[in-house]
Amino acid sequence: MRVGPFGDTYSGRDAHVAFIAGLMPRLPGYSMERSRSIDAGDAVAVELTEVVEVGGAPIRTPEALVFDLDGDGLIARITIYTQHLGQEVPDLAR
Repeated sequence: MRVGPFGDTYSGRDAHVAFIAGLMPRLPGYSMERSRSIDAGDAVAVELTEVVEVGGAPIRTPEALVFDLDGDGLIARITIYTQHLGQEVPDLAR
């Protein structure tokens, strides 16, 4: 299962691959920059930045992907966390 940053889910390998295969070729100027990985045994976290051109300018989106592994070391679940840069954040200290 894949759980995206907006709660969107795709169950099963084929559904996830179809989603990615349909999306990636349509993104102008797409690239992905991986910065680090953390292996926790039954899960792996990957920190990365995705870049897409919007109006001719690159937009960078920092993300973290968490891969939960099953007993055979295969990916059982992918959860994606995205930083939404430039959005107003409520003051939680009040």
